[in-house]
Amino acid sequence: MTTAHHSGSGDIARSLQLLWQGREQASRGPKPTLTLEGIVTAAVALADEEGLAALSMRRVAATLGVGTMTLYRYVPGKAELLDLMLDRVNGPGEEAGESSEEEARRLGELGWREGLEHIGAGLFRLYERHPWLLQINQSRPLLGPNSLRGFDLALSVLEGLRLTSQEKVTVITIIDSFVTGIARAHILQRQVAEQTGISDEEFWRAQTPIIEIAMSSGCYPHVFALDEDAFSLSNEETMRFGLARILDGLASFLDSRNAD
Repeated sequence: MTTAHHSGSGDIARSLQLLWQGREQASRGPKPTLTLEGIVTAAVALADEEGLAALSMRRVAATLGVGTMTLYRYVPGKAELLDLMLDRVNGPGEEAGESSEEEARRLGELGWREGLEHIGAGLFRLYERHPWLLQINQSRPLLGPNSLRGFDLALSVLEGLRLTSQEKVTVITIIDSFVTGIARAHILQRQVAEQTGISDEEFWRAQTPIIEIAMSSGCYPHVFALDEDAFSLSNEETMRFGLARILDGLASFLDSRNAD
């Protein structure tokens, strides 16, 4: 699957400068009417409410009550703004409205398994709050301070375990990939109901005649042997069940290594 947007698609050096140093303050001239933080906050709110397709320098400027050219004094363009948005929402504790220090303290109180469960659940909720994240190819992420801090905290959960550096990165990648996949299905399911105006219940009810024919044919014995509640788990419950099984496997792997 391809996406129209990807991190680092603008001036990488400029994005990194803004991420780590902020906007350089001019020694002369009028006092700035905006802040970089305020611009990013407005952009994230716009994407949350209307989707990534609505995001433009013009729309963000209008939201802030300034001209588009004023915005360009702070951010070179939409691509760099997107990099700033990604680092903002990928910060540890963002989904719970916590600071990175609070998130670090919370993780420090948990064991490795509970810590990874907490991280996985937080990632799922992050996509719920910012579904536009799923439209961005982040396979080559820019190393902003917030995203790098989040990665560091995830690694801290694995501290002390008999895992190589490669294995630690792989564990984090597996969890990220699994949760992102379930979150994608969850968001798409929610979006299709909103876009069509047809609920899941109505959609499946419309297929009842075909289901009855298929059932009576006897060609699909395993499908129709399923209990009535086979599909009743929510997407979040499915995510938690799958994540628990991944962690079961990791626990077994660690037990076998520790027994050596």
